[in-house]
Amino acid sequence: MERPSIVGTQRPAPGVAAPMRVEHEHLMALIDHTSAVIYMRDADGRYLLVNREYERLFKLRREDIVGMTDHDLFPEAIADEFRANDLRAFARGFPVQMEEQAPGDDGLRTYVTVKFPLTDASGRSYAVCGISTDITERKHAEEQVRRLNEELEMRVRERTAELEASTQELDAFAYSVSHDLRAPLRSVEGFSQILLDDYGGDLAEEAHQHLGRIQTNVARMAQMIDDLLDLSRATRRELRRAPTDISALAHEVATELRDTARDRVVDLVIPDGLAVQADPHLIRLVLQNLLGNAWKFTVHRDHAVISLSRHQHDGVDVFAVRDNGAGFDMRYADKLFDPFQRLHSASDFEGTGIGLAIVHRIVTRHGGQICAESEPDAGATFRFSLTPAPAGWVIR
Repeated sequence: MERPSIVGTQRPAPGVAAPMRVEHEHLMALIDHTSAVIYMRDADGRYLLVNREYERLFKLRREDIVGMTDHDLFPEAIADEFRANDLRAFARGFPVQMEEQAPGDDGLRTYVTVKFPLTDASGRSYAVCGISTDITERKHAEEQVRRLNEELEMRVRERTAELEASTQELDAFAYSVSHDLRAPLRSVEGFSQILLDDYGGDLAEEAHQHLGRIQTNVARMAQMIDDLLDLSRATRRELRRAPTDISALAHEVATELRDTARDRVVDLVIPDGLAVQADPHLIRLVLQNLLGNAWKFTVHRDHAVISLSRHQHDGVDVFAVRDNGAGFDMRYADKLFDPFQRLHSASDFEGTGIGLAIVHRIVTRHGGQICAESEPDAGATFRFSLTPAPAGWVIR
């Protein structure tokens, strides 16, 4: 079978028409000025053509390469792979892509290669053309990224193990706080009550007052222990998001608040249908503290109003708890969410100063934000979100 003419390294014969000669020169200029390695081999694996980049990389002249096979130029294993890939392109009849390796000045270089068969007028493949691009540096970078990822994963595992150990220590501490500290408190409260019950008639009024202060401070200490445990749980408890009915949780909290002071007149506005994907146990703590604060700071209002609402800001659900209570000075708002920080005296409003720190940690763990707005004697509004927001988003 007569093969079609192959683009070679020599100019066409003198008898070839000028347009074909120009086309030949343009094609050779194109393949010689590309950074890819371009070559052509016949069905027997013998070179028909290579470009200048091939010559440069392998330090061979094209005149010397034509007619040779890869087994004449490369180690056997590499030549076998090249030949196998050529045969794949012949067998498939369409372009195929693969990675190949070839020797370089600094060791093996990696190439991504596209090979496709050339066919004659009858459709029979007579040669294969290859275009190879050096991706060695990219492969090195990928390998470095892979190693870095493995190191990072190892560090994460180590850090996770450390955190698990720390969590176990915190659990042990929480257990100690819950049990070991409560026992002496119960003892102090119990003996002070015995003194009042059994010897109250023999004690002076001042002694009665001292015992009353002891019991008040024992109760305050017990509340502080409860709040510290809540703060610990809010920080280390595993976050489990689930469909959460905020309206239902708020109604439960409101019922508990009403049971503590049945004589109070408080207008609690809680709309139905407020729902979110969040941890229901932690969100109940949020509502207990925010609604509880609103309940506490409206105690001096003849007609207290507390509301829970929701609105959207830039596509993010924002919940708000409002009250018409004592309010606070916004100059000190940066202290609101720090543990044990209080903006009112204990004589005016009881509390440990931990509730808003609990709320802040829970909201932050959900990926949300929280802010407060208030004026003295004009109530307060706490807004919070429970889902991550776009970069630069600020709650409003």
